[in-house]
Amino acid sequence: MTRKPIELLGGESIYCINEGQLKSAHKLAYENADTSGKIQSKLKELEDSLSRNERAALAFVVIDRLLNSSEESS
Repeated sequence: MTRKPIELLGGESIYCINEGQLKSAHKLAYENADTSGKIQSKLKELEDSLSRNERAALAFVVIDRLLNSSEESS
């Protein structure tokens, strides 16, 4: 029996990522000497071990947890 994947698209939009935030994230992930290696390593690990849908679910949950956590707990 084949499982039908859970669809993650559709519904109302609740999160908005602006162009500046995405640009800053890309700098941290690809250009910053202190952070890019660590981020690239984790991305590779996730891409090798999780499906596209699983990575999308993880991204949504991480964003939600960041929005619901205080700056001090980072």
